Amino acid sequence: VARIVHFLNKRLVGKTIAKASAIDDSNVFGKVGTSGKEVEEALKGRTVISAGNQGKYFWITLDKPPHLVMHFGMTGWVHINGEKTAYTNYYKKMKESDIAQWPPKFWKFQISTTDKEPVEVAFTDARRFGRVRLVDCPGDSIRKYSPLVENGPDPVVDKDIFTEEYLRGKIQSRHVPIKALLLDQTVISGIGNWVADETLYQSKIHPEQYSDTFSGKEIARLHEAIRYVCQLAVDKLGDSNEFPEHWLFNHRWGKGDKSSAPKLPNGEKLAFITVGGRTSCYAPGVQKKTGAVVAGAKTE
Repeated sequence: VARIVHFLNKRLVGKTIAKASAIDDSNVFGKVGTSGKEVEEALKGRTVISAGNQGKYFWITLDKPPHLVMHFGMTGWVHINGEKTAYTNYYKKMKESDIAQWPPKFWKFQISTTDKEPVEVAFTDARRFGRVRLVDCPGDSIRKYSPLVENGPDPVVDKDIFTEEYLRGKIQSRHVPIKALLLDQTVISGIGNWVADETLYQSKIHPEQYSDTFSGKEIARLHEAIRYVCQLAVDKLGDSNEFPEHWLFNHRWGKGDKSSAPKLPNGEKLAFITVGGRTSCYAPGVQKKTGAVVAGAKTE
């Protein structure tokens, strides 16, 4: 998400939208109370004032409300004609003709600016789990309105809120597996499955240990790891090719490979544990239990 906001700030903010078109998708627009036609009308002739994000949500504010708040879901993305906004691996799987195609496949709305050489932007979503909604509010107060207001602080954007003290309060007041707490967007915005696993590995914490069983030192390590992993991922614009070699991320994808068990460069073996249908990758030799863990975990 931070990657797309980077490109929106670089190419779209400050521009005026000359043309806008949207299809009437009952999932992408309809499930959040709007329509393609309403999105079209909200965008036409408007100037883009800002772009920002809070965790997995991102937005563009306009010179007049309503503004657009978006969520990618599983397969959503924003493309800018002539700019490779996606990751390196994304384009490796595509034909040159598909990369050059405009508008791109599975587009839901597209806009072009009034410039002599217009900037062309399109939101795409093959599986239609993404969401595009209109929020009628002052642009500079957008985070005070739904859906953003219901979400917790972003570890990168909200450094002054996401403090060690904040995290300690949330952890000690709940009795849930720590992995589940990290994935709760009302507690912390933006942590998904691989980020949660990475931060727990970096802080040497077992993913299924109950949140209210950790010491102050463990909580401090976890806070530092969350800030480190999230900040570095944003600094690298989410391009996994740029992630450090020692990160769990680079070695976690061997699940189900019978020929060789996944392990880290230092020789530490990786394992997968499933509780309630949620799978975590972790290093048992590093992430040892120091308190009670949830019953019924299935280790692979």
